[in-house]
Amino acid sequence: MTDLAIESNSVQQMCDLMTGMATALVDQPAKVRIEAESFETETVLRLYVAEDDLGKLIGKQGRTARSFRTILTAASSKLQHRFSLDVQSA
Repeated sequence: MTDLAIESNSVQQMCDLMTGMATALVDQPAKVRIEAESFETETVLRLYVAEDDLGKLIGKQGRTARSFRTILTAASSKLQHRFSLDVQSA
């Protein structure tokens, strides 16, 4: 496998992980979508949810969003690629 194929596969795995966790938390799972933008040193995942669900994904004092980022960091260290998460309303 080439580096590009490995990177593409790891990005898809992280997108699936974040989407799965987000859909489990929100009231409108059909409106959850994710976009990935790759740069040289990292990949930014932009997670979009319905405006009404944004608070559920951020959590009190940002604890849920921080947990999402912690899980993403732990999973990305296994893949040896840096990921970051940006949560937005759709």
